Amino acid sequence: MFTGQTGMNGLNISNDTSLFEVPAVLDAGGKLTDQCAREAVDKIDTYGFVIFTDLLSHEEADAALDMVRQAADDPERNLCTFASETDNRYKRRDFCSLPSTPFLNSFAGTLCQRLEGVISEYCRPSHRLLEAVTLTSYLGSSHQYFHRDPPNVLSFFAAFEDVSEDQGGTVFVPGTHKYAGVEKRHGGLGLELMDLFMVWSNIHVFRHNFRKLWDMRKGRGASLAPGEFRDRVFSTKWDEYQPNILRFLTNRNTHLSLNTFGPRTLRDLYRHRAAIRDNFHIVRTAPRKGTVIVFRSDTIHAGPDNRSPNPRRLYGMSISRDIIDPEYLFDGYSPHPSLIAQPLTFGDLLNSPPLKVLPKAAEQLEQIPAE
Repeated sequence: MFTGQTGMNGLNISNDTSLFEVPAVLDAGGKLTDQCAREAVDKIDTYGFVIFTDLLSHEEADAALDMVRQAADDPERNLCTFASETDNRYKRRDFCSLPSTPFLNSFAGTLCQRLEGVISEYCRPSHRLLEAVTLTSYLGSSHQYFHRDPPNVLSFFAAFEDVSEDQGGTVFVPGTHKYAGVEKRHGGLGLELMDLFMVWSNIHVFRHNFRKLWDMRKGRGASLAPGEFRDRVFSTKWDEYQPNILRFLTNRNTHLSLNTFGPRTLRDLYRHRAAIRDNFHIVRTAPRKGTVIVFRSDTIHAGPDNRSPNPRRLYGMSISRDIIDPEYLFDGYSPHPSLIAQPLTFGDLLNSPPLKVLPKAAEQLEQIPAE
């Protein structure tokens, strides 16, 4: 355990994810073994997330990475509404929803089929696939505020290439998912302390993002585009993940605003500072190629900024864990229009044709012309 991510002094962040990892072991049918699935479910129930290593082969990851790159290169791609719109506008992030193609459905189906023993603990076959997206971040992107996604959803991140610490693998706060009785934790202050932890952490995120933008403005780090500093600090446009002073002062940011710092909150931050420090620790993931992270949407997490010249690419998808009112079905999620027009369920994905990718050696042999 060490204190401080680069530029995030004051937060306890660990790079050690071994406690949350489960090496993927498949049976003869290509599904997780019962023991492997039970171990993973136990970690999700305890920590809110689990990291499966080597769930995908390198050939499968390469094929899926091609899909992600093609989507990012498509000028007509469908950008996600939940991402930082300012980051999207200045090419700091490229979060886009994926159309329901045979390849995508087979890939998503393969994930569900391998993880059926885990997913079925939380999702019924009738539960909807809410989105399938690509999540690409570039040098100069903003650090998300710590947050929870809308509840009653099981989400997945898949790495198709190694993600370094500087590229900004997702950070999680273990044990912050909501369940019956969670309020009894930490001396009966479970939920209250979690909320205070998010406030405390997001103060550091705001400072980190603003300091980085100031350095960029002074020529240190990534170059700012014309008007970018103004848009990220003083714009009236909706954006939940920028160090926007104007939206902070006018209480138009749900994660951190002037209203956040009422007398009671300031008092409680001071009174419970030791409990906040001792009970909540941030874990930074740096998934290797073929790794898949499964997490409950109500676990506190954040997408860090990319401090590397190399893009960070992830695949994400989400499946509902409960009945959701149609009015709120896609609240916080960005399904492609094709997925809205032709909905898919967990059961549909279990019945999808599995992904078939030739091993590299066999693929190269097929390309050799016959004598």
